[in-house]
Amino acid sequence: MVEGERIKALNREAPVRGDYVLYWMQASQRASCNHALAYAAAAANERTQPLVVFFGLTPSYPDANLRHYRFMLEGLAETQVELAERGIALVVRKKLPPRGAIELSRRASIVVVDRGYLRLQRQWRREATLRMPCPLIQVESDVVVPIEEASPKEEYAAATLRPKINRLLERFLVPLREDLPKKSSLVLGLEGMDLSDLDDVLARLRIDRTVPPAGGLRGGASQAKARLDSFIQKDLDSYGERRSDPSLERSSGMSPYLHFGQISPLHIALEVRKAVGAGADTFLEELIVRRELGMNFVYRNPDYDSLQGLPHWALSTLREHALDKREYVYSLRELEEGRTHDPCWNAAQKEMVSTGRMHNYMRMYWGKKIIEWSASPEQAYSLAIHLNNRYELDGRDPNGYTGVLWCFGKHDRAWKERPVLGKLRYMSADGLRRKFDIDTYVRRCESAYTAYTNKH
Repeated sequence: MVEGERIKALNREAPVRGDYVLYWMQASQRASCNHALAYAAAAANERTQPLVVFFGLTPSYPDANLRHYRFMLEGLAETQVELAERGIALVVRKKLPPRGAIELSRRASIVVVDRGYLRLQRQWRREATLRMPCPLIQVESDVVVPIEEASPKEEYAAATLRPKINRLLERFLVPLREDLPKKSSLVLGLEGMDLSDLDDVLARLRIDRTVPPAGGLRGGASQAKARLDSFIQKDLDSYGERRSDPSLERSSGMSPYLHFGQISPLHIALEVRKAVGAGADTFLEELIVRRELGMNFVYRNPDYDSLQGLPHWALSTLREHALDKREYVYSLRELEEGRTHDPCWNAAQKEMVSTGRMHNYMRMYWGKKIIEWSASPEQAYSLAIHLNNRYELDGRDPNGYTGVLWCFGKHDRAWKERPVLGKLRYMSADGLRRKFDIDTYVRRCESAYTAYTNKH
């Protein structure tokens, strides 16, 4: 059963007699532990109708390139097969998502859509709301605690959101019951893209091809679950004490899969909780409180993708130090190619370019140094967002925008004042060397980057 707090009617259209129930799948690109899919299946059974799933494939998604499209389509291809095995057609069309959903809604009795938090995702749903001829129901499926239940306002930091989420956790951290549709939609003959040959699909898309797929990562729910199982078995016990060490590979690797909705945060949380590893509490804090703090920020703050989204103290200190002398100033190309004087920073950049990910601790170091090495705070933010969105598989994401602004003081406090950074938290290469075997990290990243560049 889907909790009522996850469900919201987006329009006031009266029920109609259609040929099927339509689930417009956009954010939650998976066939299991999907509240929106479960709600739609139940609605189809209640009406004795088949369930059709639609995905709108737009080649012009902002900042997306071949790396992102390949990973996403690998997941969608798997979802298409898995849904077909349940008698559900996944209709993928090369259209702007709201336009395709509106077209298919003309034969639907109701339309169900999952929830997105970014400006464009919300704009798509608003557009559909105005033109749907039948009821449009939004079901939130990519957070553990529904965002409006967690907090009615923008939260200052994890410390202010944590108690609010913890009060609700037992209500929402429960398994999802999922029923199969009783009628098949495969016989409806709805036209859509066959995703079995991804090379052919990608060849027909006019997308940015300048960033090749990331090395060593494949999209899809099966890949996500296999990585999660391995993490729980091998690394969960030591996660609390070792997660911050970039010389060790102790991260779960879930963020790209979460970004594309290929795995549910609820599924991850239940599996980790069931394992009862020593690092479970630390991991759940990051998965639920920290991740959903990012959702809270982009949902509640219209300036989430600019420096105007910073707290007053952070914006003020950056402006006060905007004209400070910079010891180094690097161009976009120098940064992109990892050609600075700092081997630790270069390694982090090369890790991102070659693998589509960056160790979380190093991502903070990476962002801090871009501020120090840019001519102005505005230029620093522009460079950091460009690089993050271009190369990270989990870029263009609530936690991507939040993570970059964290480097600029978001969800943080004022520290000792310094040149350029002002009162922002400071990080240094010497600090990395005191805490970690950073040379091991550098060597690993350089090796991955060499293999990646030789291949592409």
